[in-house]
This record gives sequence, structure tokens and C-alpha cells, in this order.
Amino acid sequence: MVRELRIYYEGDHKLKPGLHEFLREIREIAQSQRCQFRLIDTDGTPVQDFRDALKANREAWNVLLLDSDAPHNRSHADLCRSKDIDPAHEGSVFWMVEVMEAWFLADIESLIQYYGAGFREDALRGNPEVEKVSKTDVLSRLKRATQATKPGEYHKTKHAPDLLAAINVGLVRRAAPNCDRLFSLVLAKLSET
Repeated sequence: MVRELRIYYEGDHKLKPGLHEFLREIREIAQSQRCQFRLIDTDGTPVQDFRDALKANREAWNVLLLDSDAPHNRSHADLCRSKDIDPAHEGSVFWMVEVMEAWFLADIESLIQYYGAGFREDALRGNPEVEKVSKTDVLSRLKRATQATKPGEYHKTKHAPDLLAAINVGLVRRAAPNCDRLFSLVLAKLSET
């Protein structure tokens, strides 16, 4: 049984409140199982922080949430190798393919509500399989869609925390298989007795 779940995520500490809300179901199940839930920003060194956690927190389940930065057209073990992570840990490494912002494309209605007037919904339309949209294209679409809005052009640390808290997790899980893998595997392991 998991007594402590430590999720190390790639990204700025300002993302923590939004990611905390996005992972609410995992957090609540963990807490109901008397499992301590910790969400830890990695300040630019996610792989090293994960490796250090494996040594320093042996009793915890250390999880890494990382941008793939490339198409996910290979095995999880191969993706781990590409980031210099021991593939033996592939069950604890989860991918935002190709980038976290792809999740936002799964719930355009939440983006419309957040950005309001001036938002260009048409700039985001495209492949509904958000993990097949390149990192460059995701960021370019967000920029075009948001540049004429009151909150302004998409900015990761200014907008992503609120967007992560607002987007519908169910929609993201349906559009992003690797996000679904994160929830499915973590929730299953937390439910083990």
C-alpha cells in the first residue's frame, strides 16, 4: 500500500496551485487511503530531482510528470531512455505529450471562458488528438488565439495555473492517452490494499 505519493513535475512553482487542482481526484483518493500527497516543482531539474528522490525517499512512491518534447511514437521505456531515465522506472514516469499546454486544447470551452472577448477559437481548431499536435504548433495556436484578449497572449506562469484548475480533466483524459495513463495507473495503485 502506498503511504506517500510524491509527484515531481516539470515546470515553475507557480504552476503548483493549478496542477494541484487538476490532480484533485488523485489527491483525494490518496488522502482517503491515508497516503500523504506531495506535489513538488523541480525548478528546471526534473530528471535529477526524480533520481535524487528515488534515493532519498525510498519508502514513497516517487512519480515524475514530464513534457515529452517530442512525438510519443515509441515505448515508455524508450522515452525514458531519451531523457536519460532508467527504463526500470517507466511505471513511475508519466508524459505530457508533447507539452503540458496540449491538455488545454482538449477543453476549448474553458479557454473561451477564461480569455473572454477577443479569443480566437478558430486558431485552436485542429486535430482532436491533442498528443499528435507538435509542441511548436500547440504554443503557436495558443498565441494566435489569445493575443487580442484582455488577459493577453498566453503566458505559462501567468495563465497556466488558472487554466489547469479550470479545464475538464475528463475531456483531457479522453483526448490525451498519456494523461489518462497517469490517472489510471496512479489511481489503481492507490486503490491496492
